Amino acid sequence: MKAVVLAGGYATRLWPITRHRPKMFLPVGDSTVIDEIFDDLEADDRVDEVFVSTNERFADEFEAHLAESEYEKPTVSVEDTSAESEKFGVVGALAQLIEREGVDDDMAVIAGDNLISFDVGEFVDFFEAHDTPTLAAYDVGSRERAASYGLVQLDGDRVTDFQEKPDDPDSTLVSIACYAFPRRTLPDFEEYLSDGNNPDEPGWFLQWLQSRQPVHAFTFDDAWFDIGTAESYLDAVAWYLDGEPVVDPDATVENSELGEDVHVMAGAEVTGSSLSESVVFPDATVRDADLRRSIVDEETLVQGLDLSDALVGAHSRLTADD
Repeated sequence: MKAVVLAGGYATRLWPITRHRPKMFLPVGDSTVIDEIFDDLEADDRVDEVFVSTNERFADEFEAHLAESEYEKPTVSVEDTSAESEKFGVVGALAQLIEREGVDDDMAVIAGDNLISFDVGEFVDFFEAHDTPTLAAYDVGSRERAASYGLVQLDGDRVTDFQEKPDDPDSTLVSIACYAFPRRTLPDFEEYLSDGNNPDEPGWFLQWLQSRQPVHAFTFDDAWFDIGTAESYLDAVAWYLDGEPVVDPDATVENSELGEDVHVMAGAEVTGSSLSESVVFPDATVRDADLRRSIVDEETLVQGLDLSDALVGAHSRLTADD
């Protein structure tokens, strides 16, 4: 089996934090979002190759990240885009990757900004048992949230209806960006696109497939985070930390109060401050400040300020005197 990790987005909703880094590299505990996926794929003997589908702008960052890691399976596969406006869409990018890399095998596809609570191996087990196009589905518990995703209706494990981003969802079970396709279905990508169908959201492709052949859904209950906004990233960090503040041994925290779900990374300095549900990146400095649900990027100074829901970009200087 081949695996594709989708990492071609530009994460504009997380700027300035992701202006110069892929959002898949955002730290979650002692790992990163994408490394959680790489770990699962590396451990599964059925997956013999992993393609990291990214854009020209971030290709060097992924190459460097993999070169510094111990992973043996991933290789970078570059889309011919360097800006959001040039993107092919997920389905279009997958069709190009299949042709570019000569993929001729069962294929798993996972979004690199997905933080999921199940082991990818469980999903592959389910896929192999059914031998059909397969998606992972999660109950988001809110019809408002469900309207942003592909809505799934099931009869047992079989998908009976699929609606991409419905205006008025009648359930809360949605498809997340985790799929598997039997080898025999790979030509369907090109057929779907040649018929003029939507090349962007993979949900449209799954809806098209479901109307032509059996599609099954792997459902899970624990947790799933789509890291697309600061809110979802901080929620993912909170789930991973499970309420505990985490301070890197190489960080300095003095005369400060750290509440729940705070991560202070290596080289950071926090003095005379109060933090809750916040992330302080390496080599940042927070002095005499109050932070709530905020992200302070690397080599940044925040001093004498009360910040809530703030995104402070790298190499910034925010002080009460400025």
